[in-house]
This record gives sequence, C-alpha cells and structure tokens, in this order.
Amino acid sequence: MNKTLNILSAEEHIDDGDPKVLQLANDADPLAIEVCLADIERIDLNFPKFTDGRAYSQAFLLRRRLGFTGDIRATGDVLIDQLVQMERTGFSSAVLKEGVDASDAQRQFNRFSAFYQGDAVKTAPHFVAGN
Repeated sequence: MNKTLNILSAEEHIDDGDPKVLQLANDADPLAIEVCLADIERIDLNFPKFTDGRAYSQAFLLRRRLGFTGDIRATGDVLIDQLVQMERTGFSSAVLKEGVDASDAQRQFNRFSAFYQGDAVKTAPHFVAGN
C-alpha cells in the first residue's frame, strides 16, 4: 500500500495569506465553520505538541460529518509515527516538524498497510458480513 498522504517538509509549507486557506486552532469547533466551507480549499489543523490529538477529531468531523473534500493539512509538531493515523482520520497532507526526514515516512505506510475497520476516508470495513 502506498501512502496517499502528501508529505511536506517545513520549507515546502507556504502560508501566503490566501483567503481560501483557513487555519483552525486546535480548540475550535469545526461545526462552527460549516457555513463557509464551500469557499475554502485547504484547512490547516495545528498540533501544538505531538501529545495533543484534538486535530485528529477535527479532521474526522470535517471529512465525515461536514463532507469537506479539500485539503486538510496537519501542521505543528508532526512526527513520522503519526502519519498513518492522520491519513485514517481525514488528513490529506502533513508538514513534518523541522528536522524530520520525509524519506522515512513511507516505512510507516509499509508497516501498517491494511486495517480491518473503516476510517474517515475508506468507511467500509475490510470484511463485510456475508462476504
């Protein structure tokens, strides 16, 4: 299984003030921005430290409940061992913490190549009753 999560280095992440890019604080309620989602192409969700996982819940809500189809980007303290879970909860891109080597990321996706349960992107479970 190849990753579908777009991995960016800190240098590749550009925040040029584009009005179609929304930065959502990790304590903000994604449901509060539902009315403006049609005008947004990318939402940056911040991990202030790797132990703070509130952005996972935000990404899941944006994808599953609100149906957001644009880029959901993880920023902040993003480490390689978080990437698989980020993809499963709805992130489509991630900016690695400065000093983290992006070439090591594929190893995580190879290590965890399949899951029994569905997720934010592939909602059907691996095994379906009756099959």
